[in-house]
Amino acid sequence: MEAAETGTRTAARQQERRVRAPATLEKQRDRRPAGRLTRRRIEEDQEEAVFREVVSFTPDPLPVRYYDKDTTRPISFYLSSLEELLAWTPDVEDGFNVALGPPECRQPPLSSQRPRTLMCHDMMGGYLDDKFIQGSATQTPYSFYHWQYIDIFVYFSHHTVTIPPVGWTNAAHRHGVCVLGTFITEWKDGERLCEAFLAGDERSYRAVADQLVLIAQFFRFDGWLINIENSLSLAAVGNMPHFLRYLTSQLHQQVPGGLVLWYDSVVSSGQLKWQDELNEWNRVFFDSCDGFFTNYNWREEHLERMLGQAGQRLADVYVGVDVFARGNVVGGRFDTDKSLELIRKHGFSAALFAPGWVYECLEKGDFFQNQDKFWSLLERYLPTHSICSLPFVTSFCLGMGTRRICYGQEEAVGPWYHPSAQEIQPLFGEHRLEGDGQGWVKTHCCLEDAWNGGSSLLIRGLIPPEVGNVAVRLFSLQVPVPPKIFLSLVYKLEGTSAVGVALELTTGDASSCHVGGISALSETSSRRSPRPLRVPPTKLAKWVGRCGQQLSGGWVQRCYEVNLQGCLLQDLFVNFSRPPGSQNEENFICRLGELQVVDARSLLTPHPQVQALTVSHVRWQPAASEPEGGPARLRLSCTLHWAYLLPHIRCFRIHCCRGSEGGSPGNGPSEPGRPRLLGLAFVNRYRIVDLAVAAAEPGRDGRVEFLVEPVPKEGFPVPQAEWGRAVMLYSMSHT
Repeated sequence: MEAAETGTRTAARQQERRVRAPATLEKQRDRRPAGRLTRRRIEEDQEEAVFREVVSFTPDPLPVRYYDKDTTRPISFYLSSLEELLAWTPDVEDGFNVALGPPECRQPPLSSQRPRTLMCHDMMGGYLDDKFIQGSATQTPYSFYHWQYIDIFVYFSHHTVTIPPVGWTNAAHRHGVCVLGTFITEWKDGERLCEAFLAGDERSYRAVADQLVLIAQFFRFDGWLINIENSLSLAAVGNMPHFLRYLTSQLHQQVPGGLVLWYDSVVSSGQLKWQDELNEWNRVFFDSCDGFFTNYNWREEHLERMLGQAGQRLADVYVGVDVFARGNVVGGRFDTDKSLELIRKHGFSAALFAPGWVYECLEKGDFFQNQDKFWSLLERYLPTHSICSLPFVTSFCLGMGTRRICYGQEEAVGPWYHPSAQEIQPLFGEHRLEGDGQGWVKTHCCLEDAWNGGSSLLIRGLIPPEVGNVAVRLFSLQVPVPPKIFLSLVYKLEGTSAVGVALELTTGDASSCHVGGISALSETSSRRSPRPLRVPPTKLAKWVGRCGQQLSGGWVQRCYEVNLQGCLLQDLFVNFSRPPGSQNEENFICRLGELQVVDARSLLTPHPQVQALTVSHVRWQPAASEPEGGPARLRLSCTLHWAYLLPHIRCFRIHCCRGSEGGSPGNGPSEPGRPRLLGLAFVNRYRIVDLAVAAAEPGRDGRVEFLVEPVPKEGFPVPQAEWGRAVMLYSMSHT
């Protein structure tokens, strides 16, 4: 950023504060271009920093690896060659692509010997709209939300080093699912690449392994699928097991829970010869890493033969299933359950390749119905896992929508897609009463309405005359709970239905579990029904002051406070009961907007304030068209960076206030002084792109203020006094 006058540029550069990189980069050299990023800070205190900028239409270019060349929006990237892999070092710009944290704690752990389910996402070459780290305006994107059935997610493409886009990593980790990238070599180029790093001494293959470990560690994903789709020389294939063992051991040291999997392609002679099974020709690779992903053209006799080869490691053999049903395969498409039935019969793990078939090959308008159908057919063969940490908070947002909603208030209209913004998703499907009863409950995604984000959970059901209620299990948990927990449910009933809506839970460790406190619990079979609070506890009132009240848009919040000692929280249900005096069949439609389970003590702990908000990488452009009779307009792009402890955060909401009329893309003009949402961030940085602002008048400064709102994991709004603030004053050049 340039100083106010040409003659002061040198002095301004000397005053420049260096933008802080992520913790792993703080000791490294700042590689930003020097000239255009110079800025003058003219005042600063704990709450607000002020920067001055002279408008110039000659920006320094941003590196195309990290930013979209047309819009300067940050993007996820891949590496295309061995040279790029070996040359990569962590850079300040890489910070956009770092995941928020490791996978959430889960039960059973991935290390258990229960057969697992791997999803290998291969869609149209990869790096589509999911590459835009801060989201895009895609109207009909692919969205995956059946995470509770999945243990491992692989992002696959045909680039040499496929680094998973961070949106997928954030969404998967939020559900306790580990994420792998892909290291692939193919064709003659692949032969040459493998010869270069495998045919020599150990220094060559260790250098490649060290880089793969560093990349996974830095970007916070969990390991690699190794896919060698070309022949190897005797020297190269001889070193391959050593490479795998070294890569696996180093990854285990640097990435807790890390995995290295081998794809069934090359055999021990170096030939490219798919086996469709684990056998004596490829066993050496299986013995050198964490697991084996078979090719797809197997029959049951292949599975039977593998029982002896796998020994005690049945769960480490991932039997490949091509959902597109290409080649001579069992099942696939809507018959994929036939594959799963045989795989589970023999105790193996399953690797589902390209389940995005339901999106690529079927009608986009029926995507949600088709995806739900696909996974419901597999449900009996897909054991679920449980989240085992608090806080447990979800608004059921899919990370997409046709508008943005915040606590029932519409903030912006228009399609958006942001995989990092996907919240924890429930168990989907249809649940029927046991016995001959006709009662049922179905759960669906719903983009038509939301409490917070872009979607909600739609629950339809029927209470038959012979029963008083029906219930649906939404989440499986294994959470050792603190002595006192706070629970909240935000919901909305559609139409004239008057059914009762209540949150229910199950607890474990019954012999030592004591339940009591403000909301005494009554037993309902194996479930417990906490009594809702009419008013929030005094100490928690500033956080949960809306308990029992009608909220914006017809939503209702029910709050519960429960005392538990020595208990394990296991399941969360929503119960629907017939209205008093009703004896008829009751149909109902209910939308769930938010569910919270929080350690009550955590609500009393003060949250840190956003610190050191800075502005860099500024780009000015004239507006594409000027409003008739209105002031001249400019488009402003810049990068915000701030300091905040990420383990405390759910996300950051980025706002701006303009001192004169302007608009943000897709949102129309904003009122002067009123915060306008620009987007969400999941790291301590955000790239603002093409923000419309009014051109400064001669002799006067234009003004725009940026605000960074931290959203804590507990999900409650934070007072504006704790937001980060920075003001940019800008003037037009005199030349």
